[in-house]
Amino acid sequence: MICSVRAVKPALSVPASMENRSSLARSDSRGRLSPHELSSKTALHLVTLLLVLLALSGCYSGSRPPRIGTAAPDFTVHDSAGSVTLSQLKGQVVVLNFWATWCPPCIEEMPSLVQMQQRMKQKGVTVLAVSVDADQSSYQRFLRDHNVNLLSVRDADQKSNALYGTFKFPETYVIDRGGVVRRKFIGAVDWTEPDVIEYLSKL
Repeated sequence: MICSVRAVKPALSVPASMENRSSLARSDSRGRLSPHELSSKTALHLVTLLLVLLALSGCYSGSRPPRIGTAAPDFTVHDSAGSVTLSQLKGQVVVLNFWATWCPPCIEEMPSLVQMQQRMKQKGVTVLAVSVDADQSSYQRFLRDHNVNLLSVRDADQKSNALYGTFKFPETYVIDRGGVVRRKFIGAVDWTEPDVIEYLSKL
């Protein structure tokens, strides 16, 4: 996502009657700004700065997220059900999803991930759902109660997501058949959207 920010100064209108008294309001006998003028300018600059910071808060600082177009960092996660190594999935399109059972947006998008996996499995698309849950029982109960029929593994130490610089959830990386990161999604995604399905089909 590329963000373009333009700071716009608020328009200030001054009545003509006040203009006639500007020499008294804006400067002293030596041409310096009065305290009133200084405080007005300071307030204006603070408002402008705040607007810029708010606009930048949801943006990447660069033209694209880190790792796009580079080889996906490999990792192996062991949990009570076994182990998963990312590089073993090379040759497939991997949708690498970092999530947690305590994360409402993760819960929101999980059904669409399951549906997309069922639909795209025959086309070589595999969802690898890496949970960062510390509590194994909560994780296992969630998989069972929500019928999460995906390749899933629990990384309680959060080493795999740290490798990708992911600390807010959910975040998802799309990795092509050659093991190269092609897309990054932040937040919940409807993985059944036609545009998303079409994109995955072309990888």
